[in-house]
Amino acid sequence: MLEQYDLNNLMVLDIETVPQYSTHAEVPENLKLLWDKKTLYNRKEETAEDFYRSAGIWAEFGKIICISVGIFTGGANMGMRIKSFAGHDEREILSSFIKMLKAQPNTLVLCAHNGKEFDFPYLCRRMLINGLALPSQLEIAGKKPWEINHLDTMELWKFGDYKSFTSLNLLTTIFNIPTPKDDIDGSMVGDVYWKDNQLERISTYCQKDVIATAQLLRRYRGEELIADENITIVS
Repeated sequence: MLEQYDLNNLMVLDIETVPQYSTHAEVPENLKLLWDKKTLYNRKEETAEDFYRSAGIWAEFGKIICISVGIFTGGANMGMRIKSFAGHDEREILSSFIKMLKAQPNTLVLCAHNGKEFDFPYLCRRMLINGLALPSQLEIAGKKPWEINHLDTMELWKFGDYKSFTSLNLLTTIFNIPTPKDDIDGSMVGDVYWKDNQLERISTYCQKDVIATAQLLRRYRGEELIADENITIVS
């Protein structure tokens, strides 16, 4: 499976997002009304104020605080290099990420878990909101499906099925991919950012998801996992 892909022309990525404001009380009134309407179905009996902790899921009400990327290195002795773009200035993060992508070939394949439903569209929406032009690797308008160089490890697992979300954690478990026990999960990122101000902790969590996604891709291809000593985090 996926033998047609050259891993040396593939980049694995993951993003971490949080609500744009630390509390619902800080949200401008016009956006509060729009948040109320946007989430009416999703929050069910919960108030718009209480549900605001989930605002990071929506690109209209959230922002990106970390983008971690990984590239495969070497041949038979496969390795990975991981880098994160993280900070409080979303436009600066996105600009650095775009600059990096522009230095890569237009044919570069981007891979993420649930990337087609979340990471890729979220990145595009936040780039446009920040007044940034989309890099060629994320530009899909006018392209045929087979011309879009995006891989989604969750979509691949569906094999054409349309059942519900399958978490990266579940897939790494059933494929016997060792992952460190984290002290946070995705639902905690907003509090870790806004209350604890621990951006580095979030970056580490994001990097681990990139590694897990890359290892899952190796399993899909029937290949050996990348050894821990061959994974390098670069600044």
